[in-house]
Amino acid sequence: MRADDCHLTEDLDDFLAGAEAFLRSRPALHTTQLTTVEKLRTEGSAAYGPGPVLFGRLERAGEATAAFYRLPGRGLSVTALTPEQADTLAARLLSLGHTVPYVSADLDTAAAFAEAWQRRAGTTAGVRVRLCLHRLGTLTPQEPFPEGRGRRLGERDHEHLMRWCREFAADVGENVTIDATTWSGTRFAEKSYTYWETSDGTPVSMAGVNPMVGGQIRVDPVYTPARLRGRGYAGAVTVEVSRAALAAGATDVVLFTNAANPTSNALYRRLGYVPIADFAVYDFA
Repeated sequence: MRADDCHLTEDLDDFLAGAEAFLRSRPALHTTQLTTVEKLRTEGSAAYGPGPVLFGRLERAGEATAAFYRLPGRGLSVTALTPEQADTLAARLLSLGHTVPYVSADLDTAAAFAEAWQRRAGTTAGVRVRLCLHRLGTLTPQEPFPEGRGRRLGERDHEHLMRWCREFAADVGENVTIDATTWSGTRFAEKSYTYWETSDGTPVSMAGVNPMVGGQIRVDPVYTPARLRGRGYAGAVTVEVSRAALAAGATDVVLFTNAANPTSNALYRRLGYVPIADFAVYDFA
């Protein structure tokens, strides 16, 4: 692939003109890119902090074959690449003086880009986390189903929601500050949330969902405080938001799991979520 097949821009409209149809062609696999781009479209780049967003696409015969972006102070998020495309992208970014602290992509793409970046940039790379992307097949509520009900959150729940998001972030090792002043800039802000509550109205688990884009809705995060786990609450709230997503017209309901967590992987598969792709994040020294 020639270097001039790699198009870079800091203009969202320019990026979408060449890449939006490609991203929407595989909404489940491109869930992260679709939801991030939609937030940029509705809220602007300031939603992710100061500095420009770098967008790009790879083209062959005038058609987009891959798309990527780098948010301010963050790593590279990229759709599937061949090893040759990964090398082309690494070379182009380095030639223009761009740095990449990490790459997030499907497993093969992340490994190919990490190899190319190490070789060309003279750095080292290590896997931070491996993820599995699941797509909902036939929703299958668990048996026995815990007593209680789902409730969509309102403004009065905001303080409690932020506390649970902080606890979730700590559980999964995310380095993020979540409070009233930073909330809008976190990845948790654009979501809608549902609590699973016991019969007396006590919240025991939560699930968030991203807005529907391109027909897909992503469930994220799902969190139950440690003291309440093992009682079916996470499964119940996941069923609740999954049903709501289908009722809203979603053609793809997806979620990520940590590949190293057999409990969550087994739970979502029992509920009808089917693994469709493995992903990884590589950090560069």
